[in-house]
Amino acid sequence: MIANPERRGRALASFYIEVAPRLWTDLVESGRLPVVDEAAQFRARIEWECFALYACVRGLVAAGGFNRETGEAIDAMHEAVLEHWMSAAADLDAFQARRGLIAERYAEYGAIGQEGGASGAETIAARLGLAAARHMTLQSAPDATLADLVGGLHKTLAEGAAEAVRVADD
Repeated sequence: MIANPERRGRALASFYIEVAPRLWTDLVESGRLPVVDEAAQFRARIEWECFALYACVRGLVAAGGFNRETGEAIDAMHEAVLEHWMSAAADLDAFQARRGLIAERYAEYGAIGQEGGASGAETIAARLGLAAARHMTLQSAPDATLADLVGGLHKTLAEGAAEAVRVADD
């Protein structure tokens, strides 16, 4: 594992920047995401990016535990990803709106992660997938197959992020 938390977070940001768009493409190509127009696809993609970023946070925590160094790595990862997004943002308002959405989704996804009691760990991917699918589709009851697919991609991304952090070294 990369000992320096800032380098660890930036390495995971690079992983995110490389992998999350490919998983988005897989999601779109699945045909399960009901995208009716370009604006809906853009909104769904922004939701996916928040969800995928949260998966990387979960991967960092799984790899390194929840401690001060992991917190520093998470901050560094966010800084690098936000720098990347800022370079592609149309304007500062759009960038600020995305930052606000991230905070809102993290609070929601964090609460979902704390729910579920003893079986919570077994059902978290499904519960998170359902919440993300709701946001991506703006439907209170999105297609169950989509929710399962989104939850599975989240789990895969979190596990991949954890593994990427574990095997990387200085």
